[in-house]
Amino acid sequence: MNQTLNVALGERSYPIHIGCGVLTDAELVLPHLKQKNAVVVTNMTVAPLYLDALRSTLEKGGVSVLPVILPDGERYKTWETLNLIFDALLGAHCERNTTLIALGGGVIGDMGGFAAACYQRGMPFIQVPTTLLSLVDSSVGGKTAINHPLGKNMIGAFYQPKLVLADLSTLDTLPDRELQAGLAEVIKYGLIRDPDFFIWLESNIDKLLARDKTALAYAVHRSCSNKAEVVAADERESGERALLNLGHTFGHAIETGMGYGVWLHGEAVAAGTLIAAELSFRLGWLSAETVQRIEKLFIQAGLPVQGPALGAARYLELMSHDKKVQDGKLRLVLLKEIGKAVMSDEAGKELIRAAIEARCT
Repeated sequence: MNQTLNVALGERSYPIHIGCGVLTDAELVLPHLKQKNAVVVTNMTVAPLYLDALRSTLEKGGVSVLPVILPDGERYKTWETLNLIFDALLGAHCERNTTLIALGGGVIGDMGGFAAACYQRGMPFIQVPTTLLSLVDSSVGGKTAINHPLGKNMIGAFYQPKLVLADLSTLDTLPDRELQAGLAEVIKYGLIRDPDFFIWLESNIDKLLARDKTALAYAVHRSCSNKAEVVAADERESGERALLNLGHTFGHAIETGMGYGVWLHGEAVAAGTLIAAELSFRLGWLSAETVQRIEKLFIQAGLPVQGPALGAARYLELMSHDKKVQDGKLRLVLLKEIGKAVMSDEAGKELIRAAIEARCT
């Protein structure tokens, strides 16, 4: 059964429709189009799977569809690829009220949203996520960006979608590695603010890996509920929303240091979360048993719990470009306990270095 959540942001509020088949439900998408023209931005992997179904849904409602098919991969999340979207928009004389629909995973959602934020200073856009990671995290909340050689997601904008169509059927074609990577973001919600969900995950992680639809629907709904609550309270990451970055400062360093796409985002976040847990332990906030409990769940999910051996100096250098550096001080999301995250600058460089060295081999 399909479910609907609302991201409460006043006049920028929007629904998240979760269920099997929502991608082909014209009644969900057509009311959100300002004109009978839409641009569908997708990639070479997703297009053969879902572009025709989405295009058919739109065309039945009399909407003219322009597909823009990009290369697939994190390494293409660049200005050069972004310009391919602008080339298509300008070449087709798209207007400000043309809707851009991002059909794909986190890379497509981020780039499509950033293009929509920039084109004619803002055109409406819709998120149609097709990976677990994008279903539970990146499609919700309005963060859009591209990467820079010095840092991940450093160039972007806050720009909310008009609608999110979270179709669980798209997970049927998702490679196992991508499914596992998405679980890192699911586990994150349990760790930062929802301890009961963490307990549920400990008992149901095998069902999620087996793609049990009931378990997946529950995990996606609960994750999106957590994300929607946080975004509604802190849209532009001035406070609580920053806690959603648990593991991300270390994880982004891994992605940048290894080369974009070598480690999947969720894999890097998993290893980064264990570095954060190790640091929390060294600060005296987590017990060794709690760190082991967290590690066990990530291992059960098929995710890495050790980062690559880039060297602590290289990690610190890469982390110095992080968006959470404030007044020259690195602020990290750490754990007081399972279900309670804090933003802290209490850990000195030597303690951070020790945690990295303990968790990156």
